[in-house]
Amino acid sequence: MPETTTLPMTPMTPDTAISAFGYLRAVQAGDVEAAREFAGAEPRMAGLLVDAVERIVVPVTALPGPEAGEPTAEMFALEGLGRVLVTSLRTWAQAGPDAAEGIAHAVIEFVVQFLTDEHEDIADVLRQLEAVGVGQALAAHPAPAGSRLVRLSIV
Repeated sequence: MPETTTLPMTPMTPDTAISAFGYLRAVQAGDVEAAREFAGAEPRMAGLLVDAVERIVVPVTALPGPEAGEPTAEMFALEGLGRVLVTSLRTWAQAGPDAAEGIAHAVIEFVVQFLTDEHEDIADVLRQLEAVGVGQALAAHPAPAGSRLVRLSIV
């Protein structure tokens, strides 16, 4: 059997994380014009959405909550479901830029069904996921020495 090496995934850049989640939030809000602007500015949007799911959303499903002890069967099932979603979305993304909206709806539905509690607003959860993604991106892609610090706030 061939030996396979798994390399850790490189986090998205801050700009791509912001673009992907901006697009998701625009689609979720039904803001067609904003979604069209995000997609027009980033022709690889379908691929970015798959990357966001694989690098940010799926790892969040794999993390036990602070009150959790040992991982449960439900945690493993949720992580597995997230990985199945990534595989399906990756296939769909091969259709090109026109697949971005359908991928966004699938991601949003996954977040609604599995990552949103009854009392939470989906837009708030998407903002939380975006903050995780932008945080990962900033940690992986620090500003060059001598750059001026700018505080980002995700609204």
